[in-house]
Amino acid sequence: MAKRLYVGNLPYSTNESELKDMFAEAGTVSSATVITDKFSGRSKGFGFVEMSSDSEADAAVEKLNGRDIGGRKLTVNEARPREEGSAGGRGGFGGGRGFGGGYDRG
Repeated sequence: MAKRLYVGNLPYSTNESELKDMFAEAGTVSSATVITDKFSGRSKGFGFVEMSSDSEADAAVEKLNGRDIGGRKLTVNEARPREEGSAGGRGGFGGGRGFGGGYDRG
């Protein structure tokens, strides 16, 4: 079974191919994704890597967590599952009230 890893503090110039190559030294990489801003297309500085086995994922964490890449120390750990019903941290943005401004249109 594959294990998904979170990779934080990536240099913003890192692309998916480079991320995959970085983790390939620890084993077989099933997928590598760099998260980008949907408007600008620029990297957000983190991504996810899926290793083909738990033992390879554990080896990748041991080898790469804290490694200096492009002047930044990587954070590598097991990815937590996404919480169901999460609004992406917006927490009631807008409140369903619209853009009225609170005045009486009369």
